[in-house]
Amino acid sequence: MGPRRRSLLHAAPAAAAAAALALPRGPALAAFPDRAVRIVVPYAPGGNVDVVARLLAPGMSSRLGGQPVVVENRVGAGGVVGAEAVARARPDGHTLLAGSNGPLVINPVLQANLPYDPLRDLAPVALASRVPQCLVAARRLPVRDLAELVALSKSRANGLSVGSTGSGTVTHLTLERLKVATGAALVHVPYRGGGVLAPDLVGGVVDAAMFEFNTALPLHRAGEARILAVASAARSPLLPEVPTFIESGLPGFLAASFVGLLATAGTPAEAIEALRAAAVAALAEPAVRTRLTETGGELAAAEEQTPAGFGAFLRAELDRAREAAAAAGLRPSEVRGG
Repeated sequence: MGPRRRSLLHAAPAAAAAAALALPRGPALAAFPDRAVRIVVPYAPGGNVDVVARLLAPGMSSRLGGQPVVVENRVGAGGVVGAEAVARARPDGHTLLAGSNGPLVINPVLQANLPYDPLRDLAPVALASRVPQCLVAARRLPVRDLAELVALSKSRANGLSVGSTGSGTVTHLTLERLKVATGAALVHVPYRGGGVLAPDLVGGVVDAAMFEFNTALPLHRAGEARILAVASAARSPLLPEVPTFIESGLPGFLAASFVGLLATAGTPAEAIEALRAAAVAALAEPAVRTRLTETGGELAAAEEQTPAGFGAFLRAELDRAREAAAAAGLRPSEVRGG
């Protein structure tokens, strides 16, 4: 091989590399997010889920490159309409669900032919907060704690009447768990929401009620009803004199109305992480923390503010809901959870 041929062969790879560099490049991957992010709230404005979503939106926007984070209320079918919209959205991270017990835990257990599966079709981003449930006795009822209520229920021929915010709701399922755990003679009385139940509790129409803590707290403080136990891991700093169900003799008895963010399944991990970091940073803002906790809400634990932690939380909640529904004899399609 002559010197000229060897020189040409050695030069070929370098020339090819230079030519490759000179070729037009394809479009660069767009940074996430490249447009507004929607948080779909599957309920009407003004409720707890809507409030949490709107508290998070500004802080998330400032940490997502200034892209708008817009809250959109998609109401219908106990949360099904909004949840399905996110489950069927393009999996690019620009559509989120502000998910809660109804669409994520209760509907999958109590609604037949649900058009989405929360574990298959939605990707957990972060649990944001929870509001514990509590057992509240009417003022006229001569009981001071859970043990006395259980004993009184067993001493009465017809037991005690306990209201919930509706058949198949989170408060109803928690009541069913309580009946199984204690053997108490508690007769479920379903209402159409807490706004209707509260006056009847204060008026003594029902003996007790299962309520969210933030609904029961004003009644307790005003002396119109008495909170007997709270279904949280620790006593509320807003009501330190009231024990938890765990302290009252029911190990592991936890129940809360929760709110968390989820994306469409298949959303890239990078987008999930950006959304998680933005949500966690927003939750850490003093004004947001104060607003969430001043009426009895609790911020999610650090591990629950991760996709893995939130996913584990959801699986545990689904198991509890299935057990409670079975105890109550509830079958799919008989009720619509909320």
